[in-house]
Amino acid sequence: MSTPAAPVDAPRRHAPATTPALPLETRLAAVEVFMDHRLAEAATAVDVNTAVRLPDVTPVALADVVQLPVDTRPATVPCPYATPIASTLWAAARVIEERGHNRGSLVADTGRAVCLLGALRTAAGGNRGLETDAAALLLDVIRRDFGDRFTTVPSFNDDPHTRPADAVRALDSAARYADARTL
Repeated sequence: MSTPAAPVDAPRRHAPATTPALPLETRLAAVEVFMDHRLAEAATAVDVNTAVRLPDVTPVALADVVQLPVDTRPATVPCPYATPIASTLWAAARVIEERGHNRGSLVADTGRAVCLLGALRTAAGGNRGLETDAAALLLDVIRRDFGDRFTTVPSFNDDPHTRPADAVRALDSAARYADARTL
């Protein structure tokens, strides 16, 4: 059997406590004190956040800071060959290295890059006999080093597979060949 439950009284409801209403001036004074306190906290936060301030600096010109590597190569490299054809072939190789390699014409439309014959003409300095002898020797070296399919210096120069490095290599090889034969 179960025992009867104890009677439960309903919770008593109290009337809400009524506080007397404060006059408007008193409430405004309390809000003013509260806001002054909040503004003082905010001012302190601003002071803390700006305490570590970098000094004013003047802008620095990028050219004063960035330094490019200094070119340590001599302005002119002396020619290692004493013979005229070898010297001309060596100088023609330096002309292509400095000005660039061109296909299809002696000098590019820009007036800068040159083909093999244009480099030889520049290196020979107007001496047509020296230019012709150097071109004949260059053709022999091209055929020896790159194959008999090239019948002229321009056919090697204008071949789509000929790179600028190949043109310089042919001229340097021809200069060594001419020097070995004292040409």
